[in-house]
Amino acid sequence: MRWFSNAMRLELLAAVIAGLLAAAPAQAQTAGVVLYGRVNLNMEVVNGKQPGAGCPDRCPNPNLFRVSSNSSMFGLRGSEPVGAGTSAIFQIESNVQVDTGGGVLASRESFIGLQGPWGTFKLGNFLSPYDDILPIFGNAPTLTSSILSTAALWAQGFLGPPSAGGFDARIHNSVRYDTPALSGASGSVQFGTAEGTPTDHSYVLSVGGFYNNGPLQLGTVYQLHNKIRGTAAAPLTDTALSIAGGYQFESFRLGGVYERLRYDVTPSTDLKRDFWGVSATIDAGPGLIYAFVGRAGDGTGSAVNGSRIGGLTKGASTGSTQWEVSYTYVVSARTLFYAGYVRIENESNAAYTFNINLYPILCDRYPNGACGKPAGFLVGAAHFF
Repeated sequence: MRWFSNAMRLELLAAVIAGLLAAAPAQAQTAGVVLYGRVNLNMEVVNGKQPGAGCPDRCPNPNLFRVSSNSSMFGLRGSEPVGAGTSAIFQIESNVQVDTGGGVLASRESFIGLQGPWGTFKLGNFLSPYDDILPIFGNAPTLTSSILSTAALWAQGFLGPPSAGGFDARIHNSVRYDTPALSGASGSVQFGTAEGTPTDHSYVLSVGGFYNNGPLQLGTVYQLHNKIRGTAAAPLTDTALSIAGGYQFESFRLGGVYERLRYDVTPSTDLKRDFWGVSATIDAGPGLIYAFVGRAGDGTGSAVNGSRIGGLTKGASTGSTQWEVSYTYVVSARTLFYAGYVRIENESNAAYTFNINLYPILCDRYPNGACGKPAGFLVGAAHFF
């Protein structure tokens, strides 16, 4: 995770988030292999217009109480020196549904590779450089893994894989190279083979450049989903560009992001959207306050009005605003508590929803509008091991 701070509380939280996953009790380490993980659960009340009696004029807007598992997981990682300062590395990371039981083996960051003074090379299933920009402006204090996730409008994260139009999912069958940091600057490139898609010559390409030195952090990323969606006869290509920055002051941190999404609707027409967001992480006594507001503009492009991919729709009144506030309290070196509120203010023809722990909403056909506005309050806890 690319996130840093100079203030005491932010340093402590950064250690919890970025460092403790690499640590484990001594008895869990055998021959360079480490067992690690986290359990992250919350109680939440969510609402937003849903299908039901009275639609489309008066659809229900229920308050729903849920217990959610927010990217709880466990994994194995290890390394072995192979000479010349280079180590062979591996990781197998699995999702765990602590709220309902079950999970999927190797469904998270899983790879094999080499690491040395020349950088890191790996093969497997993992997030792309596009996701690495999220902690620069996103809600790192709450681990970016609940309904508070700031990848709801940004990246249309709730859509999932590239085949559905999402830009914040793990890329299967990937090859990635990360350069070593030089005076705070580093770069990353990832190529995904997009095996199993119905189109020919399909692939995912994600590239990023980052700067992390002192109080200043910058990043820019570009991702191409080449001929991922569509059919063999009519393949569709999507692109995303994000630029983000953050600056750490004495007791608070400011972050900002700009994003441009572009989707093919047909091979000859497209759908585009701009997004802006601003965040603040504030040292508040024993904990951290995080506040964020992000605005997705109306859908534009050459596609016909009413064309929709995920929450993004072409035409008037298709914008949306996400705002949230949270408080995180670090109890110990391995445990934290958090609470927060999030609301996605869809305009009448927008249809965005939460990135993590989806809440399905109803959106009437364009141009009648009257879409749902998902919102929720939560309290939760995370423990690292």
